[in-house]
Amino acid sequence: MSRLRRMYRNETSVPFSAIWVKVLLVSSALILVSVIGLFVRNLNLGLEFEGGGAWEVAVPEDNDLQADEVRDALRPLGLADARIQTGGGVLRVRTELTKAVQNQIDDAQEVDTVESITEVLAELANPDNPDPNSVSVSTAGPSWGDEITDKAVTALIVFFIIIALYITVRLRWEMAVGALIAVAHDIVITVGIYALFQLEVTPATVIAFLTIMGYSLYDTLVVFDKVRDNEHRLVNAKLEYREVVDQALNQVLMRSVNTSITSVLPVVSVLVIGSGVMGAVTLREFALALLIGLLIGTFSSLFVAAPIATWLRERFGNEGADKGRSYRLSEAVKKRTSGSSISSPQPSNPSIPPRPRKNKRR
Repeated sequence: MSRLRRMYRNETSVPFSAIWVKVLLVSSALILVSVIGLFVRNLNLGLEFEGGGAWEVAVPEDNDLQADEVRDALRPLGLADARIQTGGGVLRVRTELTKAVQNQIDDAQEVDTVESITEVLAELANPDNPDPNSVSVSTAGPSWGDEITDKAVTALIVFFIIIALYITVRLRWEMAVGALIAVAHDIVITVGIYALFQLEVTPATVIAFLTIMGYSLYDTLVVFDKVRDNEHRLVNAKLEYREVVDQALNQVLMRSVNTSITSVLPVVSVLVIGSGVMGAVTLREFALALLIGLLIGTFSSLFVAAPIATWLRERFGNEGADKGRSYRLSEAVKKRTSGSSISSPQPSNPSIPPRPRKNKRR
């Protein structure tokens, strides 16, 4: 029988615990690279977080507009350091504005600087018939980005606290620690990839990060729930706790793979069709973060959350329990164990023999 068929039937016997150390070393290296990239290159924050202006205008095919031409045209306005993208029939300009201009934007006032930039870009895109209305303009002050950032950080802290309490009550404290470390692992690596490749972080990206956290927790809780089920079913078996976890991981392996495939395929479709064909930049920012997070989240539930929870269980297990053994009896098992002694009652006075049964007449 092929490996794929055995995996499909949940008949695999992958020694997960034997490769945990090697995999965790790889994860540690990825986290280290991500942190270094985050501090060295910083995040490429979008317009909504840094404040400033963004202009976008369609360019005719016969207009071979170059970035240097745009930069020279913007130099008299003091915007020679603007980020300029040309190609694909679209001209995009992104720049920071002066504090006075941004304050005017916050107060919803008409800004001459923004109008001047719009007119210059309209003339560059279509010299024969410049139309400022053809230029798409987006402006934002830094105060809006600061407010959104503060709210996102507060929501993240509250989210972590609630999840930690729920997992501790529902499962065990070491599982809660493993799940939260796995979520942090996914977010750090995803953010590090954005920093290394200077991908723009927008509100859509932040929403994708929160979605990644939910998916990672879901996949991790599925693993831990199966571990708990195996503890109840194998409570009397002479198995070490690592073996119980290995069995659980093999049982949920195909489910994790199927969930990942069914989640990744729509995201890839959004990237290819939504971004590549239809040119929806917002969809690309959202889908790219999701794609990275989904792949890393599936990996962390099997190779980060499970080994950390297992190590904590073996290191800080219940007192009086055999180290490494299945440790927790469910209430149902306790009731069955106590009820088995009641099911066969003994006579009050064992010296008196039981009364013989009479044979029924036929």
